[in-house]
Amino acid sequence: MARPIPLELPPRDPRAELRERLERAPIEHAEALLDAYELLQHLRDAHVFEVLHGILSKGDKIVELAVDAVKEPDSIRGLRNLIILGKTLGSIDPKLLEGASAAVRETVETAHKPDAEPPGLFAILQQLRHKDTRRALGLMNSFLRSLGKHLSPREKPSTSE
Repeated sequence: MARPIPLELPPRDPRAELRERLERAPIEHAEALLDAYELLQHLRDAHVFEVLHGILSKGDKIVELAVDAVKEPDSIRGLRNLIILGKTLGSIDPKLLEGASAAVRETVETAHKPDAEPPGLFAILQQLRHKDTRRALGLMNSFLRSLGKHLSPREKPSTSE
């Protein structure tokens, strides 16, 4: 009858494996370690560690000051305005914003020409013949109408007696 082959595995020592990996690490990751040392030196030169140490040691006081600052009405309005601006920017089609940016660049370039004379009345009327100019004016008029509607005082509900 066949006899089983005894399988004896040496006991595994995880600490020895870690030690061996740690000994190989400087050789295998030399460039990364040098970059990390350089980054640490830059952070030390910029006193980042001192700032972090101060923040960690006075963390409760900093949080308390931040909370007090956020409680102010101006801060609340500012945060609300930032949220509204974020929503507004998120709702704008990037192509429209890119077009507006290009138009600003072109306009600024023409405004800084040394021979730029202000256009006369007839030149302005001539520009109004272009459909692109009329399209932009229509958009501006729509914006101003909407802005005026939102700026007008709200009618107070009448109280019936």
